[in-house]
Amino acid sequence: MKVSLVQQSCGNDKTANIEKSLSGIRRAAADGASLAVLQELHSGPYFCQTEDARNFDLAESIPGPTSGLLSAVARECGIVVVASLFERRAPGIYHNTAVVLEKDGSIAGTYRKMHIPDDPGFYEKFYFTPGDLGFEPIDTSVGRLGVLVCWDQWYPEAARLMALAGAELLIYPTAIGWDPNDPAEEQTRQRDAWMTIQRAHAVANGIPVLSVNRVGFEPGPDGHGSGIRFWGSSFVAGCQGELLARAGTEDEELLTVDIDNGRSENVRRIWPFLRDRRIDCYQDLLRRYRD
Repeated sequence: MKVSLVQQSCGNDKTANIEKSLSGIRRAAADGASLAVLQELHSGPYFCQTEDARNFDLAESIPGPTSGLLSAVARECGIVVVASLFERRAPGIYHNTAVVLEKDGSIAGTYRKMHIPDDPGFYEKFYFTPGDLGFEPIDTSVGRLGVLVCWDQWYPEAARLMALAGAELLIYPTAIGWDPNDPAEEQTRQRDAWMTIQRAHAVANGIPVLSVNRVGFEPGPDGHGSGIRFWGSSFVAGCQGELLARAGTEDEELLTVDIDNGRSENVRRIWPFLRDRRIDCYQDLLRRYRD
């Protein structure tokens, strides 16, 4: 199976951003991909750098205008699409939501981001209600997709629960980058940690990982903060953590990769981590901390 990751930069023109995404999906289909994955919140700048109630006006319903455009291109190209949207669920309830569109344009399912960060430059708790749909894979014509979003990628529990529910791929739409004031060594450590943890999810669960990140510098709104330089580096890892492909740190790219759907079965036979789990001894995982 061919999969494509659409790594793009985002400006203030929503129409132009969405057109980039639609173009990326069309190019993915032309490359023979049956699945295209877009980055987190791909229709605009990463607005969570500051807390500003006006940004709630950016949210929309699902189904809604943007999901409708994505649905039309999925149907046009006959390709499954994973997209990330700022969802307005109800007055005062907003989510960071991934929507999966089947190749006929129908909505196969949604996933609402479960882990919500609150860090300098990433003030997501102000905007996003934690997800309430659980860690449930979404069935599609290309397989059962374990879709998670950005901050979720640091949590082995989320990846494991998706795998235990039969996910055949782990997919992470992402928006992560450097503080330009950090020294180069710290920036390298951060990006290496980001890749390592996700590759570890592939190893621990015996399934491929697809991670797509935005790229480019986005200044802090209204001059607040030093901005974020998103490091791109979108990648696909095989089910032993091997890197199958990786994008660069500076440019927009379409990354199209072949995935062997049968490899997970073979790897799990020789590395049977799921078989050997001591589920009778993991009760303390339900505690915040063992004092």
